[in-house]
Amino acid sequence: MADMRIFSYLPNPRLWKATIAARLCRVDIEIRGAKPAELKDWLWDFDARPLSEVDRAGEVPAATEGRVGFKGGLLVKTRAFLEAHPFGTVPAAFSGDGTVGIFESNSIMRTVARLGAAQCQLYGGDAYEASRIDSFLDASLVFARDSQIYLLALREPDLPAHVHARAAEAFAIYMAGIDQALRPGRAFLVGDALSLADICFVAEICLFSNERLRHASLHERGLAPILSKEWPSQFPRAAAHFDRLARHPAFAPDVGPYLSKLNGREK
Repeated sequence: MADMRIFSYLPNPRLWKATIAARLCRVDIEIRGAKPAELKDWLWDFDARPLSEVDRAGEVPAATEGRVGFKGGLLVKTRAFLEAHPFGTVPAAFSGDGTVGIFESNSIMRTVARLGAAQCQLYGGDAYEASRIDSFLDASLVFARDSQIYLLALREPDLPAHVHARAAEAFAIYMAGIDQALRPGRAFLVGDALSLADICFVAEICLFSNERLRHASLHERGLAPILSKEWPSQFPRAAAHFDRLARHPAFAPDVGPYLSKLNGREK
C-alpha cells in the first residue's frame, strides 16, 4: 500500500509539489488521473477510475451521491469522495488507506514532507524556519489565484485586459519577492537547504509557463507576454534559481519533459 494516493488531472505542475517532495523524502505516492477533458468520464473516488457502464447507469447505490456540473460534461463523485474532499476539487490526496482526504496542493506537499521528515527536512529545522516556509507558500497562493484566472482566460476568444494586467502585477510582485529573498547569493529561499518553498516556486512557474503557448494570440490582441524572454534579466536570481532546480535529480523527471514539450509546441 502506498503512503498516499492522489487523484488529479494530468499533467499538473502543482501535483509536482508532492512528487518532488516524495522523491526527496522517500515517500511512496500513487498517482491516478487523466487529461483534464477526460475527467468527466471518471468516477471521482479514492478508487478513482474510468466510469464503467454500470457506473454510468447509476447502478452502484452507495457509490454515487450526485452529479456536479462541469464544463464539457458532468462529474460523478462518490459520497466518500465528497466526505474526504468537501470542496470537490483536484488534486485530491488520500491517506494510504483512503480514510483521510487532503486537499490543496500546498497542503498535500506539506503532508508528504511530514511523512518523510525522518529522511529529509523539507519543512525547516525549527518552528521559525517552518513558519518562514509557510510565508512563502502563502505568498504563492496570491500569485496562484491570479495566474489560474489568467491561464483559463487565455483559452477563451476574448481576454479581458484587466485580467492580463492583474496577472502581470501578481507575477511581478511574486518574482520580485523571490528575487529579493535570494540576495545577495543565497542558494535557497529559506535556510541553508532545499525546502518546500523552493519546490512550490518551481511548480508555480512551470504552470505559468503555459502562457508561452499563447504568445502569438497575446501579440494579436496588443498585449505583451508576461513570461517574456526578458524575465530572466528582470529577476536574475529567481530565474537562475529556477533553472538550477529544474536540473535537480528530484525535479528533472517532472519538469524536464514538461518544459521540453512546451518548447516543442511553442515553435
